[in-house]
Amino acid sequence: MAVVLRHAAAAAAALLAVAAVCADGASTFYSSDPNLGSARVVFQTNYGDIEFGFFPHVAPKTVDHIFKLVRLGCYNTNHIFRVDKGFVAQVAAVVGGRTAPMNEVQKKEAEKTIVGEFSSVKHVRGILSMGRHSDPDSGGSSFSFLLGDAPHLDGQYAVFGRVTKGDDTLIKLERLPTRREGIFVMPIERIDILSTYYYDIDIESCEAEKSILRRRLSESASEVERWVRIFTNFNDKFYLCICLFRDIQSCQLMSFAFFFCREENALLDAGVRSDDVLAY
Repeated sequence: MAVVLRHAAAAAAALLAVAAVCADGASTFYSSDPNLGSARVVFQTNYGDIEFGFFPHVAPKTVDHIFKLVRLGCYNTNHIFRVDKGFVAQVAAVVGGRTAPMNEVQKKEAEKTIVGEFSSVKHVRGILSMGRHSDPDSGGSSFSFLLGDAPHLDGQYAVFGRVTKGDDTLIKLERLPTRREGIFVMPIERIDILSTYYYDIDIESCEAEKSILRRRLSESASEVERWVRIFTNFNDKFYLCICLFRDIQSCQLMSFAFFFCREENALLDAGVRSDDVLAY
């Protein structure tokens, strides 16, 4: 229980930056690529943020699948399990990679495989490339951030997006101590994806509303920490659910909620939609 709480609290703390679309010091990286759509996703790791966009016209099925996993909160509490300097930083498959439990809707989407959408787009630094097994149509939820040029991957793995900000974070990851396990070069310390969020660059930024949300999130994060300290002293299992309403950057729904309950199904009974759940 304490482990679940610690990760939930970490996710809550990571929310403090959820409305800051342009974080101070974040590097912009190939943000003008003509293949990029308007959607942006941010992975908030314990080493900094990584923002990326999608290539919807290059790999539409892959983009739809990965973006749905993001909207369902599937990558929260997952990790980057592989960092091979100058080659790739690879996100783990969410089934088995997350520390938080998954609900049935998340599991169903995470277990899907996607047809290989191979294109002429080159594997260069900053590219997002879908992971797969020997079957070309076995892509799931694992993907890589390219850390250098990899022409041997061209036409063999589906390119579906590009890093737009956070190359400074990728550089930090490349400097971490690693160990080799077979073909994989892996970080010694876990690189956590504490939380994720998404927004659309074509939608008004709404700075005033985001400022209010940042303040409320800060206050709520303190309250969550207080409850974590209280409940850690008990042996009863319970669930902490952190929810954000969708389209958070649009000024339409600038709200969030925390739920404490003893049964996971109680969240749905309370009217919480599964794709609004940010973390357990």
